[in-house]
Amino acid sequence: MGGFLVVGVHSDADILINKGPTVMKEEERYAAVAACKWVDEVVPNAPYLTSLEWMDKYNCDVCVHGDDITTMADGSDCYQAVKDAGRYWECKRTQGVSTTELVGRMLLMSSDHLRKQQHAASTSPFLPTSQKIVQFSEGKEAQSGDRVVYVDGAFDLFHIGHIEFLKKAKEEGDYLLVGVHDDDVVNKIMGSNFPIMNLHERVLSVLQCKYVDEVIIGAPYTVTKDVLQKIAKVSVVCHEKSVAYENDVDGREPYSLPKELGIYKEIEAPSNDISTETIIDRIIENRKLYEARNKRKLEKAALEDKMLEERDKDRQ
Repeated sequence: MGGFLVVGVHSDADILINKGPTVMKEEERYAAVAACKWVDEVVPNAPYLTSLEWMDKYNCDVCVHGDDITTMADGSDCYQAVKDAGRYWECKRTQGVSTTELVGRMLLMSSDHLRKQQHAASTSPFLPTSQKIVQFSEGKEAQSGDRVVYVDGAFDLFHIGHIEFLKKAKEEGDYLLVGVHDDDVVNKIMGSNFPIMNLHERVLSVLQCKYVDEVIIGAPYTVTKDVLQKIAKVSVVCHEKSVAYENDVDGREPYSLPKELGIYKEIEAPSNDISTETIIDRIIENRKLYEARNKRKLEKAALEDKMLEERDKDRQ
């Protein structure tokens, strides 16, 4: 759609007024957007109401949004001014997972989301396709002489802690190969309702990160000879030093092979203390607040759907 992508990220305070409490803090969200491989510039504290003056300030020709309507707290369209000026473009919204859906999964505290579609605070179910994965993947292969780094994990609720770890891992070589464990493996190792996000949701979250070159979908929990040689010849296997790991279900130590080969390396933990568990704790500790958020979001979504239907009728 263009040659340079500027992404405005709203503040926690603005989102609280117009949508409800955030799950990720604004500094975490700024960093997460900055790590997306399609983003050229991040604008922190972008106003919820997009104005022509704001677009001009950052030399933006057009404002792009999904084909749904987003409203202010008072029910007005956030993008009406840029629409009236003819500087608004739409792209088809990816039907699938949303923040509201993920919050609902964490509040429910079950693993049903791995087996069946959620209702209640939910968008349409995420339907992964090969084309969608191709869109997220650059298809970049390791070149001769590249130092290939391999890391693996669940990468559930992809967050700034994951991003900082992947950044440090990439610094160990030229090409970063990431193994993402499948749902059954993660659930057997971590138990409870993990993972919150299913395999394909987690894979796409990892693929969009600018430090990642390739992903193994459903990588084995124990690093095998095939993992080290089939996709690319791995030079070093990295693991975050402060993150403890369990033995495989058959009792094997997951990194025994790279340790025997002398290519295993532990790297220092990220500077922040965020993890998948801390994100879940934020939801659980403020359960009533987030339950109210999801209820308001559903009511707001119903109003926005009605506005969308009326708009589509006017276009016919």
